[in-house]
Amino acid sequence: MNARLHRCGEHAVLVELGRLEEVVALYDALAADPPRGIVDLVPAARTLLVRFEPPARHAEVESAVLAARPAGGRRVTTEEVVIPVVYDGDDLADVARLTGLTEREVVAAHTGTAWTVAFCGFAPGFGYLIGGDARLAVPRRTESRVRVPTGAVGLAGEFSGVYPRESPGGWQLIGRTETVVWDIAADPPALLRPGVRVRFAEALP
Repeated sequence: MNARLHRCGEHAVLVELGRLEEVVALYDALAADPPRGIVDLVPAARTLLVRFEPPARHAEVESAVLAARPAGGRRVTTEEVVIPVVYDGDDLADVARLTGLTEREVVAAHTGTAWTVAFCGFAPGFGYLIGGDARLAVPRRTESRVRVPTGAVGLAGEFSGVYPRESPGGWQLIGRTETVVWDIAADPPALLRPGVRVRFAEALP
């Protein structure tokens, strides 16, 4: 693991890594066996923020991070979420064209493989899902939309995701869901958290 460590304030260390796969593996290793004092792990595309509380200190946490031995694959998680999707997105035909699949094959590919939340960002409750069918890797739209509706299901690069609220966005939209992925009154508020497995299921309009 080739990592660069940066101290962030009094109670955090930012671990900078080269690839998302390294972030996911380190997150899993530390989440499975948290070193003393670590209270939160916040993964991103190339970094992992490690938050801790006293009596732990920066040097102790840094040593624990560097001593971690990430496994090659994701650890098994017992938490799985099934999200019903109506596949009638505005970009479904474009995704089919970009991938060389039919629209029905796009749906079959999206529902046929379990995804995993790698990290969250962009908006509260927006999970970046990885591990799906590699044929669905498509570029973002050349022009972002001013409004993407709540519950829109999209693709961008290797990721899939569900928009937690109405917002601008540039992902390729393939469907929509009624599943609430961000609810401030829930515990926890985010349905899609790092490590959670997600299966999409086709729903009737």
